[in-house]
Parts: sequence; C-alpha cells; structure tokens
Amino acid sequence: MASTLTHLLYHCIWSTKERAPLISLEVEQSVWRVLSATARNNGMVAVRIGGVENHVHALIHIPKTLSLAEAMKLLKGGSSKYINRENILGPNRRLAWQDGYAAFTVSRSSESDVVEYISNQREHHTKRSFEDEYTAFLDKHGIEYERDYVFD
Repeated sequence: MASTLTHLLYHCIWSTKERAPLISLEVEQSVWRVLSATARNNGMVAVRIGGVENHVHALIHIPKTLSLAEAMKLLKGGSSKYINRENILGPNRRLAWQDGYAAFTVSRSSESDVVEYISNQREHHTKRSFEDEYTAFLDKHGIEYERDYVFD
C-alpha cells in the first residue's frame, strides 16, 4: 500500500501537579481553549477538552507523524507555558501538570460517548473523586498499577 492511513483517537487524562485545584470555574474555559489551540498548533485535533479544578480529560486525534508521548509532551508543555506567560490563572498562580498521564484508544463508534463523558465532568465529580475515577479507568483497561505509587 502506497499510503499510510490512520485514525488515532485517544482519551487522555492528566492532573495538575499534586492535584492542586488550580482550574477554577472562572478560568476553565480559557484553559480548555489554550489546550485546544496548543493541540491545533501541533497538528492535533481536540475533539473535546474538559475537566475540573485538578485534572483534564482530552479527546484528541493525533496525526500519524506524532507519537502519543510526543503529543502529550507538546500539549502539556505548550499549554502550561502559555497559561503561565499570560497569567490566565491570575497573579501569582502558576500551572504545572503532573509528569504522567493515562491514555486510552477510542473507536469511532464510542467517540460520542466519550465526548458526553468529558462534557459532564463537573457533575460526575460531585459523586466520584479524581483518584477513584482514574483507577477505575486503569482497571477497566486492564492496566496494572500500584495505587500507592500511581499518584506520586
């Protein structure tokens, strides 16, 4: 086959450093816009970005020329740099993302379910903590981990 054709859709989840509640209601839409623009500027497509004070969910298409690890490095690094340079969180507030992330492939048939899930994060987190949500995703996808170390 002469062409390389892909559909690389990922549901990525990561938190603020030490899960600090930095993404307030007042700034969350600006943070989501910066993440979307950072994705677009690096050849990705942000289908949906959302979350709550201490973490982000991003449903993103990644181009065939970009590894997942590189995409996450660009997305997290570029967004935090811009957010801090522009003081989006407010004076004397600096955003840092956790070092790691979780990422799960999403089929086209499940895309709308994931979009809805991300859109309802605020309501969802009235009933479940980030830590419980994150480990539930890891369990659902059969990822082995040690709970004592996954949230370093």
